[in-house]
Amino acid sequence: MIEGIYFANPTYLWLLLIIPIMVVWNILTWKKKQPILKMPSLVNFKMGSSFLTKLFPLLYVFRLLAIGLIILSIARPQTVDVSTRTKTNKGIDIVMAIDVSSSMLAQDLKPNRLVALKRVAGEFIEDRRSDRIGLVVYAGESYTKTPITSDKSIVKSSLGEINFQGLIEDGTAIGMGLATSVNRLKDSKAKSKIIILLTDGVNNSGFIDPKIATELAVEFGIKTYTIGLGSNGTALAPVGILPNGKFKYGLTKVEIDEVLLKEISQKTGGIYFRATDNQKLEEIYDEINKLEKTEIEEFKYYNYEEKYRSLIVLALALIVFEWILRSTVFKSFI
Repeated sequence: MIEGIYFANPTYLWLLLIIPIMVVWNILTWKKKQPILKMPSLVNFKMGSSFLTKLFPLLYVFRLLAIGLIILSIARPQTVDVSTRTKTNKGIDIVMAIDVSSSMLAQDLKPNRLVALKRVAGEFIEDRRSDRIGLVVYAGESYTKTPITSDKSIVKSSLGEINFQGLIEDGTAIGMGLATSVNRLKDSKAKSKIIILLTDGVNNSGFIDPKIATELAVEFGIKTYTIGLGSNGTALAPVGILPNGKFKYGLTKVEIDEVLLKEISQKTGGIYFRATDNQKLEEIYDEINKLEKTEIEEFKYYNYEEKYRSLIVLALALIVFEWILRSTVFKSFI
């Protein structure tokens, strides 16, 4: 392949080896082709070789070039213009339910759980180009931050705005977070509906039992992946509020209701994950990304433009030119 040129029948290019063979053969048989006249003395015939004599080998060069061009033409050089069209066969609607309780400011993940989550979740959203995504946030209660949409810029912008500001009651209402997410997906026409529910605590708020919310997810065919976020043991987390309004931090025990999270994922057909550090959190979202693949069919259209015609014309021109020269200017050499 030359730059931008492809050969439809590249096997024929092996025929180009004929050209160096012809060159060698012509060199070896050159003297035998010349007429010989024996004379006792050449004193009276001494003269410089004519200009035409020096140009005569060019006729053979023209023939070799013509043969080479014909071989290239047989190999069918062509350019290819490829256009691609993609069709999504199976769309996925995803709701990310994010715990925004004050414990998400714990610093066992760097710089804290919430910031680490937002960074990883942003990369996940960017990768789901063919899917619709929504955001639900919850603490002591829950609400929809962003309805499911295919506009990734809106989702990422809303994700960046999430932080703990005490706008909703503190606590961890897992049941309400799950129920709100189910409510956003229950009327979805997508062939696959999933919830990614993340929390760093135990269900201690809200008026909806997580088990009831789980049954709702099962009823509407919504698969739920659950993530328990937090290191093993203790973590530096908010334990009170200082007079200046800032949080007072202290070592607190990390408590995650893993039994509940496993039950939710198991009943809905999902998987439970435990993220104990930043790297593990990234790996979990990568794993979910691989598990939930959107089926995309790609159509490629090829437009071929043949380039052999100009080579054939040039080869014929060389053959005709050689024949004319042999029949006129170099006629006496033949």
